[in-house]
Amino acid sequence: METERSSHSICRWTFHAGAGGFVPGDMIPEWGPGKLDTSGVVRLIAEEIRPRLPEHVELGIELHYDYEVNESNAEAVAHELVAGGIHLALITPGAHRHFAYGGIASLDARERKSAEDFGLRTVDIAYGPLRPAWHPDPEASPTLAIWNGSFGYDIATVGIREMYGNLRESLAGLCRYEADKGGELYIALEPKPNEGHPAMLIPTVASGIVIWKNLAEECGVNLTRKGINKEFGHSQMTGLDHVYDTVEEVEQGMLVHMHLNSQGYDNGITLGGPGKFDIDQALRVNGMNVAIAGLVRQAGFRRWKGHDIQRRPYDNAEQAIDRIVRSILAWEACAQAERELDGQLLLRHLAERRTAQAEDMMRTAVVNAYAYFDRWYIPA
Repeated sequence: METERSSHSICRWTFHAGAGGFVPGDMIPEWGPGKLDTSGVVRLIAEEIRPRLPEHVELGIELHYDYEVNESNAEAVAHELVAGGIHLALITPGAHRHFAYGGIASLDARERKSAEDFGLRTVDIAYGPLRPAWHPDPEASPTLAIWNGSFGYDIATVGIREMYGNLRESLAGLCRYEADKGGELYIALEPKPNEGHPAMLIPTVASGIVIWKNLAEECGVNLTRKGINKEFGHSQMTGLDHVYDTVEEVEQGMLVHMHLNSQGYDNGITLGGPGKFDIDQALRVNGMNVAIAGLVRQAGFRRWKGHDIQRRPYDNAEQAIDRIVRSILAWEACAQAERELDGQLLLRHLAERRTAQAEDMMRTAVVNAYAYFDRWYIPA
């Protein structure tokens, strides 16, 4: 069976000793500070994850500036990426670690300026020492993801609108700066309903699309290579439909990156779901993911699919690595099963109100996806 190449990116932040707080902070001591740095993660991906994946899967990495990659380690990280045949798929400002009062949306002018400078340095490091690790295909250039972790508030005042205005102005400035560097990055807003604040300025996919449209109309931002990094679990957290979120992205031409994961409940086995904290479980085989695979295939999406997942608090290193492998294989299995689905027959059933037969077709696709998963899965 010949399958076209598929690009998956693995998040550096998955590899840590433990979250701490309510769960152990030392479950994987060999991944702790001073024992596993970002260059070591790159080697781990090349040596322990890639051999367990089908040959048609290519790998990238996702990094936070400045606590995972920065001016002091970027050259070494880029060297390891090039040596390992792994590409820079996404870089994002780790602003949530530094700015607690709104970041680039802050009403505190000093914080806002500092946060804006932080974002510009993220662009600089992507175009500078990390440039050798970019994919040679311009259509697979890295994503500059803007996660809204610091764009939040907890008091209901008219100041929220002022924050929103600051956010748009700062994003416009970032886009102009990146355009002057070459305009080769994709820039994606990543929505989330909460965390690290009770309320956020970009809570949903639709709200992210609205901001981009405003930036184009009011600030002259060119929307080429601009869009959304939808995370499945973020949509699920707030009770939204991540399948329909994908439709919105596709219809607006704003599907530039995806974070594949799960709130857990969508496999009918593990618990989780809307209203829960961000569980970040691995992607699972299910009918919704078969449907999303069809939507993105029809849209011609060939870019990076990131796995923003966390191991379970009780996992050791072997089990944590296995979660990543399973997540990648689950998507590939859903995508392969969707390609074999008779789409015309499915639509005919729906047009004729034969919804039970349409459900049967989707159920068969899920069964086939599980079969592909089992065929590809190689235990550690």
